[in-house]
Amino acid sequence: MSVDTVQRPVLVVDFGAQYAQLIARRVREAGVFSELVPHSVTRADIEAKNPVAMILSGGPSSVYAEGAPDFDASIFDLGIPTLGICYGFQMMAKALGGEVAHTGGREYGATDATLSGAGGTLLEGTPAEQNVWMSHGDAVSRAPEGFEVLASTSSTPVAAFGNADACLYGVQWHPEVKHSDHGQRVIENFLHRAAGLPADWNTGNVIDEQVARIREQVGSARVISALSGGVDSAVSTALVHRAIGDQLTAVFVDHGLLRKGEREQVENDYVASTGVRLITVDAEDTFLGHLEGVTDPETKRKIIGREFIRAFERVQRELVDEAKAEGEPIKFLVQGTLYPDVVESGGGSGTANIKSHHNVGGLPDDLDFGLIEPLRTLFKDEVRQIGRDLGLPEAIVGRQPFPGPGLGIRIIGEVTHDRLETLRAADAIAREELTAAGLDQEIWQCPVVLLADVRSVGVQGDGRTYGHPIVLRPVSSEDAMTADWTRLPYDVLAKISNRITNEVPDVNRVALDVTSKPPATIEWE
Repeated sequence: MSVDTVQRPVLVVDFGAQYAQLIARRVREAGVFSELVPHSVTRADIEAKNPVAMILSGGPSSVYAEGAPDFDASIFDLGIPTLGICYGFQMMAKALGGEVAHTGGREYGATDATLSGAGGTLLEGTPAEQNVWMSHGDAVSRAPEGFEVLASTSSTPVAAFGNADACLYGVQWHPEVKHSDHGQRVIENFLHRAAGLPADWNTGNVIDEQVARIREQVGSARVISALSGGVDSAVSTALVHRAIGDQLTAVFVDHGLLRKGEREQVENDYVASTGVRLITVDAEDTFLGHLEGVTDPETKRKIIGREFIRAFERVQRELVDEAKAEGEPIKFLVQGTLYPDVVESGGGSGTANIKSHHNVGGLPDDLDFGLIEPLRTLFKDEVRQIGRDLGLPEAIVGRQPFPGPGLGIRIIGEVTHDRLETLRAADAIAREELTAAGLDQEIWQCPVVLLADVRSVGVQGDGRTYGHPIVLRPVSSEDAMTADWTRLPYDVLAKISNRITNEVPDVNRVALDVTSKPPATIEWE
């Protein structure tokens, strides 16, 4: 399969929405290939991509605000089926001759919407009264000429509109979020009924596309892969191995920040299931040396990211003679970067930098490799399915997410060998008990955090103790963009707490984090 034969996309135009990629995800769930592009995309760019449809995302701005994201209105003349959402809906209305007003009223969160008649093609098959998720101040007060009003709310006279002849539609609410009860049906109505697109895309298409792209990018060069043992790096490595075979060498850096048993799983289970050539680098002393005295979380992430790259560069130098003998240099580094990493590192169009991920914001300026990031536009559940399609064992693809910087960002305070041993033991107990209770598939992940710079008074063995608290952070999520704390059974929590305080030295208290995301992130640092 050549790159030229990749399926034509639905373009999701990002107007600065934190969850623009979630729209692209919903399109894929509907069986249609999608691609995210910035709002600065030109008419020529869009014509070159030859999309089958477009979806215009929401965004934080008012269409009247100075410097608000703009869009070339002539693009609407291209005859591309288009759906506007929230800001994209208002921008479309304004560009096509409708009116957007400062009504003085705002709608945030759950809102009741009422269909006009049957709701047209866009809202067909959804209830006449339905709960939708709003987040807007301005409102469309008059639809453009030729558009039919499809829905309204008590505060928004034009909450949805459509022009069936031009195949242009819009909704004020956010159908991409699960809080809109029939949101996915709206997206599928637009794709399949209005635009007439078949549901013929799946993760197998991602494999074919990426294999083609990787082969074109790499040619005959040699490649090394950052293999941490987590789902992301395991799948990205297997995908690149599918594309280029023995041109790939996987490098596993044991930085001393791993959980119990992870090195053995990588060196034994993963290699046995893939046949990938693996080199292990023992670098604990190096990493801990650079982390000595460091407590700032951003600094930790950047140090760990930098030392990862330096470790790969050392491997590159060690392999240079072998590469020369084969006539091909090592030119590329594979990373398991996912889209949530990019968004939180400020890599989305118009999004804020929430925290730097070691594989996005922590890379040094003098990086000596070209990057291959085949999973960069995907969510975790899509990555898991690709791993299954590639034949990876469920023990690997079903693992809970674990950050690249490892336990280094789950220690609040300085990272030391003793503190790592403490956290490793507590983490192992939590994982064992969650597995024994059959809860692994019910939670997204359960970070275990050591508050190393905090001590609390306790009583153990009839004596006063002054130990560290451990925090359990079980969360439920669909894609890590939003999350809620998981309501674990009390008996499971009690068993985890009792075991940790009884079996892990210097820990005398276990706490439970009951904060959602937002406002908190999943990891503490």
